[in-house]
Amino acid sequence: MNIKRVFILGTMIVTMSFAGSAWSKSTISPIPEPKWSIVDLENSNENEDDDLLSALNQASEEELAEKLYQGHSLRTIAEGSGGDFAKAIAIQIKQLQSQLDERLASGSISSEQHALQSLEIAELLTESANKTYI
Repeated sequence: MNIKRVFILGTMIVTMSFAGSAWSKSTISPIPEPKWSIVDLENSNENEDDDLLSALNQASEEELAEKLYQGHSLRTIAEGSGGDFAKAIAIQIKQLQSQLDERLASGSISSEQHALQSLEIAELLTESANKTYI
């Protein structure tokens, strides 16, 4: 047999054996769930949600969501309904700090990342609460 034929045939057999095992596996991999989210709906503390609603002087989450959807900022919602904007920001800072602490405890962030993100929480929330999203 010709050496070229042996080499080509051998290469084809190896390729088909690797390709056969690769084809048996799905090429679509699922997207992993994040370990942390800014809005953690499943583990939200209802008492803290009630505190936020009372700080903003809102009757329900739906009412708050509707005003946000209409383009109001948290500041304008609090000022328009006689709420306490500073208290609302403090509640949100407490909630986010708690989430950061959980992430640090679970090992999903380092202590350095925790410290840096903790420093930014107040500024981020205040800036976000003053913005209107239309």
